[in-house]
Amino acid sequence: MDLVELLPHLHLLRFPIGQAYLWRDGDELTLIDAGHKDAAADIEGAIRSLGADPRRLRRIVLTHCHRDHVGAAEELAQRYGAEVLAHRLDAPVVRGTLPTPEPKLLDWELPLYEHGLTVPPAPPTRVDRELEDGDVLDFGGGARVVHAPGHTDGSIGVHLPHHGVLFTGDSIAAVGEVMLGVFNVDREQALATMRRLASLAPSVACFGHGDPLTQDTATLLLAAAERASAAG
Repeated sequence: MDLVELLPHLHLLRFPIGQAYLWRDGDELTLIDAGHKDAAADIEGAIRSLGADPRRLRRIVLTHCHRDHVGAAEELAQRYGAEVLAHRLDAPVVRGTLPTPEPKLLDWELPLYEHGLTVPPAPPTRVDRELEDGDVLDFGGGARVVHAPGHTDGSIGVHLPHHGVLFTGDSIAAVGEVMLGVFNVDREQALATMRRLASLAPSVACFGHGDPLTQDTATLLLAAAERASAAG
């Protein structure tokens, strides 16, 4: 796992497939997504390497229900008492009471999807708080939940307007170039979501896959949304 500083209080945790983000408000910690199911030790090690205490992990915000984002959430939550948050529509999948929805794959997505299945399934994971569009979370000066359907029904973005930071989950990716995320259950919804997230004009955009944007972010997001919409 790689640990990359994006801002003094924001770090990227990059796994072989997918990534998560650690936000720090003083000594209080928030994890955005939780990597694969065996990632807990690496996440704890990364926290300690920053001089922080894993016992200060207050919440784990899941952008959606896929295995490479939910994986270590249950183990970390049990160990440190962190609250697990997910959108109402994805919460049953996270808990393991409903199956993961099957995406409508384009032909070129098939080999990528098969590779993604090499990530071990996430264990059933508790959800302590079910989120809705417009909810405000108590970190980052007021983090706003943006319902972002399309990748999954209950995908969310997390927007920190005070800091100009946007976590997009897998609704947007940066694999080669900024692009619509892959493996969507509803491509039209996903395109609408991409346009909505781009309209927030963040200074920093943090994706589930690919390098975050830290320069010309708003311009690049809007251009990518326009390209994706034109391609249909």
